[in-house]
Amino acid sequence: MGSEMPVVVGVDGSPEGQRAVEWAAKDALHRQKALRIVHAYVWPTMYAPIASHVAAPYESGMQEAAAEILKEAEERARVGARGLQIETQMPVGQPAASLIAASEPASVVVVGNRGRGGFAGLMLGSVGVALAAHAACPAVIVRRADRPAGLEAGRIVVGIDGSHEAERALEFGFEEAEFRGTGLTALHAYDRDEEQRGLVETTSRWAEKYPDVDVRYHGVHGRPAEALADRSAGASCSSSAPAAGAASRGCCWAR
Repeated sequence: MGSEMPVVVGVDGSPEGQRAVEWAAKDALHRQKALRIVHAYVWPTMYAPIASHVAAPYESGMQEAAAEILKEAEERARVGARGLQIETQMPVGQPAASLIAASEPASVVVVGNRGRGGFAGLMLGSVGVALAAHAACPAVIVRRADRPAGLEAGRIVVGIDGSHEAERALEFGFEEAEFRGTGLTALHAYDRDEEQRGLVETTSRWAEKYPDVDVRYHGVHGRPAEALADRSAGASCSSSAPAAGAASRGCCWAR
């Protein structure tokens, strides 16, 4: 189990981060990859200079707190993942920028849907938004599994719209479906039959490349984000395209 293209997970000590660690550890074990746990921290803005004899213990305290978060995350990762190679990193910098940098050599980068300081009503925290747009590899956002299972329970659900970015999300979705041994449902919110037929053809091309994946196609009327959220309730993973021109191959919400 080598450290090339590891599974990277960002942690901050929050319950959401702990769930992300559990998901990432299982994913790394399945992929036979190392797990790299990253906790980034920043110095707070100061408007007055700090004497060196004050700054030293303050810096030491921040490092100790960060190290404790990494230690707890590593212990959680080892539960049920015996034999997993685990690495830890503690960069000084903004969490989003640090994880984007950590995604360069990674096979996938994982975070919780909200971290410390997040608002309960938000679907996705600021770090997750940044990763979805700029990660160099697929980004996985682990959410709570407290919604009732829907029609696509246990499947991979991919939201597509005919764009190049959606094509990349569809590719990632098929890779995940084959890897996890589950089916894939391609979902598109549409208002023209011609567009629906074109998207069925696109999905069919990927289905030919992954013949062992059970594929379903659903075209629905309505807003894309709402349709994907509703249809993916209970799904193993739901994938959507990153923003146009973004570096990420796709953003995946996992249970």
